[in-house]
Formats: sequence, C-alpha cells, structure tokens
Amino acid sequence: MLTIIDYKAGNVRSIQNMLKKIGVKSIISNKIESIEAADKLILPGVGSFNYGMEQLENSGLIPVLNKKVLDEKTPILGICLGMQLFTKGSEEGNKKGLAWLDAETIAFNKKLLPENYKIPNMGWNEVEYNKESKLFKNMYEIPSRFYFVHSYHVKTGNAENILATTTYGYTFTVGLEKDNIVGVQFHPEKSHKFGMQILRNFIENY
Repeated sequence: MLTIIDYKAGNVRSIQNMLKKIGVKSIISNKIESIEAADKLILPGVGSFNYGMEQLENSGLIPVLNKKVLDEKTPILGICLGMQLFTKGSEEGNKKGLAWLDAETIAFNKKLLPENYKIPNMGWNEVEYNKESKLFKNMYEIPSRFYFVHSYHVKTGNAENILATTTYGYTFTVGLEKDNIVGVQFHPEKSHKFGMQILRNFIENY
C-alpha cells in the first residue's frame, strides 16, 4: 500500500491524481495505522519549514515515521518542503527537522543571484543528474525539466547522497538519496511526463 501522508501542509490530491494517471492506487491519510501498514510513503509539502514541522508534531506522526523509515527501512519520497523536512533544520525557522539526512535547508543566496532573478524560484528548470539512481531510470538519455516553486533549498556536505542539481543563478541540490530515503525539490505532480516517470520509478524500483 502506498500512503500519501496528509499533515495539512501538502498538495496531496494533486499527487494522488498524478498517481492515478500512471495506474497506481494510493491512499491519503494522517492515521497512524495507515502509515504502519504502508509499504511505500510519500511526504509532500508546501509552505514554511516551521509550519511543516509543527503540523507533523501536532499530528503525532513523527514516532511512527521514524520507526517506518529508520528502523523498517520503508521507502519514502519527500517532495519540495517534504524533502526539506528530512534535513536537520532550516534558515527559515527555529524548528529542528527530522534529521534523516545530514543536510540543512538554506535560503537562496541573493548575493549570488543576478538582479533580474526573483525569489521564489518559480517555473521550469532543467535538472542535471549527478549519479545513477533508480529514481531516474530511463531518464538519462534526454534533458529532463521539472517545475519548481521554492525560496529555500537543501545543502549537504555528503556528496554521495546528491542525485541531481539544477542552476538558478547558481547550482544547488534538487535530489537526494540515502538508502530508502529519497527527496526532490521540484514538484513531480506538476511536471507532466517527467514527473510521471519519477513517480513510476519510485513505485516500481524501491
């Protein structure tokens, strides 16, 4: 069973609709038993880091998520804010993150951006693949473009976990993977055929 985690901070219906298009059944739930029964998880996310962590805390889901992800090694895909919550914390707020990845969430460095570059980064960006991964199977032969909406991005000193980067004024990480934990900064559910392939790969290969 694939469970999309509903913690009131994600566009869960859009993800479920995209999954339907590729023939994948899923449930949307904030119930502990639904997460315990899942063999795959998706953590979406829009909004601020503090709000996302507060919603997870208020839902009471963090202990079961830690058990599923860290102990049982259940595959989980974090999308946008969802991936950022996998990190230790964010410059956006003072809440600690889930700390599943050795990474931090940081603001765009405006000093490195040309004057005409606006924050948030909103629109289509081409992604460069840093290493081969099951998440990008059948996607290496053609340029892949994904839809982004974000003012913060993830920074990690652990280069072996970096799957993909993009450039918006400067180059930064947009895909991470550590064992069963994978995350993307872009929105697969808004990225048409490329997003469909990402979701299909997650379902089929993890």
